[in-house]
Amino acid sequence: MKRITTILFLLTITLASYAQRDIVKSLQTDAPGQGKVTIHQDAQITALLMGGSTASPSKNGEKKELKRQGYRVQVYAGNNTSRSRNEAQEVANKVKQHFQDAQVYAYFISPRWLCRVGNYPSIEEADAMMRQLKATGVFKEVSIVRDQITIDLY
Repeated sequence: MKRITTILFLLTITLASYAQRDIVKSLQTDAPGQGKVTIHQDAQITALLMGGSTASPSKNGEKKELKRQGYRVQVYAGNNTSRSRNEAQEVANKVKQHFQDAQVYAYFISPRWLCRVGNYPSIEEADAMMRQLKATGVFKEVSIVRDQITIDLY
């Protein structure tokens, strides 16, 4: 009985969250016989409704970055040695050679060095990049990971 109650509770929260995410779209829907609603708001508000993200100004004060949960493609995971650090940097350089426009991150999260590619809001976009990386034949152990991503707002 507790299990059913817990499942119903989680389902209710999920549905409520989904309804909040679509409120802007539902208000702007053009339906015959009804008035038209136009919403003018900062992109940060929409982003907060869609993904629960936060925005912060960048160093130059003009461009803003949006932080939210999303996906990246992991192309390397080592241990905490200096050799692994060098390998993570080498893999990052190889990715940059094949994909010049890709955002590549080589960093340390205890206890390992990682190399991850991209800032993808959806898993479909991350999957497309993962397939491109695998198609090169250079990157063998490639996987999609959930991570905090950065989206530039202009």
